[in-house]
Amino acid sequence: MTAVQQVIEDTLTAAGLTYSHHEGAHGGPAGLIVELPGERKLTTNTILTVGEHTVRVEAFVCRRPDENHEGVYRFLLKRNRRLYGVSYTLDHLGDIYLVGRMALHSVTGDEIDRVLGQVLEAVDFDFNTLLELGFRSSIEKEWQWRLSRGESVKNLRAFEHLRPDGSEHSDSGDDDGGHSTRS
Repeated sequence: MTAVQQVIEDTLTAAGLTYSHHEGAHGGPAGLIVELPGERKLTTNTILTVGEHTVRVEAFVCRRPDENHEGVYRFLLKRNRRLYGVSYTLDHLGDIYLVGRMALHSVTGDEIDRVLGQVLEAVDFDFNTLLELGFRSSIEKEWQWRLSRGESVKNLRAFEHLRPDGSEHSDSGDDDGGHSTRS
């Protein structure tokens, strides 16, 4: 184990983060997969790969948007201006990732904490916005489907504002279908 790998593992252990070792894919370098716990996106798996000169950071954010590609990409580019150590990018399929690199000499516990903190903050803060921008039609259809069948809408609560018109209801059961009886 290199000194940089030891710093990374010590930092992850001290932070109480779950991680595992992974063999490099297709002959690539090995690394660590870190599970970052979030609120909007429950877990963000982040790969830290120690190379000859840098540590590469890569986190999957969400799959390729179904719609509004321009709006999604505009959001990502604007967001890149405010990120520390990582940037949004796309893979060959159009899936969205956060990636970054740290020079080996810059790798300290504090820097690992800062960069992983940025990954977590970005993904957790941006996740619902990306879903709404890139999958709005699917979310609206899901609302309609679940409401028509009386299914749970618990995991759609973040998108309450996309609930179909006229189907607003209160949890107390005194739903008027969105129509007031007052004159």
